[in-house]
Order: sequence, then structure tokens, then C-alpha cells
Amino acid sequence: MTAEKNYNRTVTACFVGYVVQAIVNNFVPLLFLTFQRSYAIPLSRITLLVTINFGVQLLVDLASVTFVDRIGYRASMLLAHAFSAAGLILLTVLPEALPSPFAGILASVILYAIGGGLLEVLVSPVMEACPSDNKEKAMSMLHSFYCWGHVGVVLLSTVYFKLFGIGHWKVLALLWSVVPVCNLFAFARVPIAPLIQEGERGLRVRELFGIKAFWVLLLMMICAGASEQAVSQWASTFAEKGLGISKAAGDLAGPMAFAALMGGARAFYGKFGDRIDLDRFMIASSLLCIAAYLCISLAPSPVVSLAGCAVCGLSVGIMWPGSFSKAAAMLPRGGTALFALLALGGDVGCSGGPTLVGLVSSALSDNLKRGILAGIVFPVLLLVGVLLCRKLRRESR
Repeated sequence: MTAEKNYNRTVTACFVGYVVQAIVNNFVPLLFLTFQRSYAIPLSRITLLVTINFGVQLLVDLASVTFVDRIGYRASMLLAHAFSAAGLILLTVLPEALPSPFAGILASVILYAIGGGLLEVLVSPVMEACPSDNKEKAMSMLHSFYCWGHVGVVLLSTVYFKLFGIGHWKVLALLWSVVPVCNLFAFARVPIAPLIQEGERGLRVRELFGIKAFWVLLLMMICAGASEQAVSQWASTFAEKGLGISKAAGDLAGPMAFAALMGGARAFYGKFGDRIDLDRFMIASSLLCIAAYLCISLAPSPVVSLAGCAVCGLSVGIMWPGSFSKAAAMLPRGGTALFALLALGGDVGCSGGPTLVGLVSSALSDNLKRGILAGIVFPVLLLVGVLLCRKLRRESR
């Protein structure tokens, strides 16, 4: 009973770990216009902050294969939270302390991006290693906390700015930094179960590259990230342009609705996953996602298209955690290398999906609907990946 209680604390710390990642990814973008006005930073440089944030996370995903197993999961978790907190805290100091405000903001972004990248690699395997009756349920519930974190950051920050004014953003940054600091102390004490059983060795990168199932799973992770972000990143613009509403209302109607429904889908599977076949749920979700993309891009009414954006959030909910769960089940000796490479694939998709939509839209006279229609390739490929996994699993029996 004591061990079970201890691992419940580990599970809670993992949930908060994804909230921390939601904070570092979604708080600073709320301040972009403030940075532009306060520090006279051109929009082209502000946009660079997003690119560098996810670029650093990609590099950390890749580098983590070489050091996480050496220093251990606990030490890596402590580093992840320390970097996340340091980035948020220094954001309130460095813009004025350095000769260039942009350099100060950039240095802070790089620090918390290192933390965010580590969290992406570490949290899922630590959760996977915890004793559980249904790993798929636990993984889906875990990933729902990123969505609730995203919703919470936008809602609470919006309320704070309304009450105290956006000029006091530094106090809010310090308040958000309390979350990683507290979770750092939690991870210093909770038990962390080994991902690979004693006496066994995790697969190396080269060994994973020789397994057909790994490449299918990697494709699924790329498509999961791309299917999600191709719509999520453009939802606010879609709402503002299509409905002619304000930025705040656009954020609530677009990305907030998307994140809330995505979290709802993950929480639903986290609650009832023991009664639902994961393959069937992922196939149904992929088909719903394809339908949502068609609705967004082909419906003549902006309101119907925006409803399609929200439904897309519901449909992509299981894709990322479901792909992780399938990978853990199909490659039980995958270890750190497997989770790091899957996180890398997911981040490639998160970056590549919105980029494809943007490029196609630009080529077709800024037609965002046509850009999103091009993005339908991602849920289609994910559906193919789920079917291939089923085939590979049958062949291995």
C-alpha cells in the first residue's frame, strides 16, 4: 500500500510536469505584442522566438539519447524543472540587464526551451514505468494535462492582465515559475521505477533503426504532431479573419476551444480506456480528423469552419498519447532512445504541419482554407500507420 501511495505521488508529479511544459510553451506568446511595444522589437524577431523555442526542444530531444541513461531519470527531471524555472525567472531580469532586450528575452527562451525539451522526453517514460493496470489509460490522462495546462495559462493570464494590467507581466512570470520550482522538489523525493527491467538493456538507436515497427511508429508521431498543430497554430487567425472578431475572442474561440476538446478526448480515454480498444479509437479519431479538415477547408460558412477547428481538437486528442502507448507495447525494450526519438518525431510534426499549411496558403494567395486542405495528408498517413501497426502485430504473433 505504501508503494502504491508513493507511485501515486510520482503520477501526480508527472501530471504537473506536463503543466510546466504547457507554461513554457504558451505563456510568452501571450506577451509578443507587449515585447514589440515595450522594447521596440520588430515582429520578424518576435516570430524567431517561436522557431528557436521549438528548435532548441528538437535538439534536446536528440541530445537526450546520449546522457539521460548516464545521469539517470531523477537528475534529468530536476534539470528539466530547473531550466524551466530559470527561463521564466530570468525573463523578468535579462531584457533590462543586457544591452539588447531581445538578447535577454532570447536567452530566457533558450533556457526554458531546454527544460521543455527534457520534459517532453522524460515525463512519458517515467509515467510508463509506474505500476498501472492499464498503461494506455494512464498515458492518455497524462497527456490531457498538457491541454489543461494550456487552457489554464491562457485563461488565468487573461484574467490577470484584465485585473492588474499587462504592464505587470513580470509578476505573473514569477508566479508561473513557482510551478516548476515546486515540482522540482516533488521529483527530488518521489520514487521513480526503472523503465527497463533489471538485467535487461534498452535498445540502442542503431538497433531501433533496424526494426520496421519503429519507422511506422515514428511516422505516426510525426503525423500526430502535424495533425494537431497544423490547425491549432492557425485557429486564432482563422477565427479573427473569418468571423471578424477581436484577438482575445479569437483566441478563446480558436485555440482555447481546440485545446479544451483535445484535453476532453484524452481525459475520456484516460477514464474509460480499459473498455475501449486503442486501435479502434485511433482509427475512428483519424477518420473524424479527416472529416474535420474537410469541414474547415470546404465549408462555405466561417462559423461551420470554426466548428470544424474545435472538432479537430477532439479528434487529435488520442493521436500523440496513443502512439506513445503503442510504441511502449510493441517495443518494450525501447528505453530512453525510443521515447527520445518519438518526441523528436512529434516535434518535427508540430513544426512541419503549420509550415506546410503556411507555405501552401502563401502559394495560393494567402488562402488558409486551401493550406489546411493540404494538411489532410497527415491524418490520412496516421490512419495508414495504425493499420500497418495492426498488421505488424498480427505477423509477430
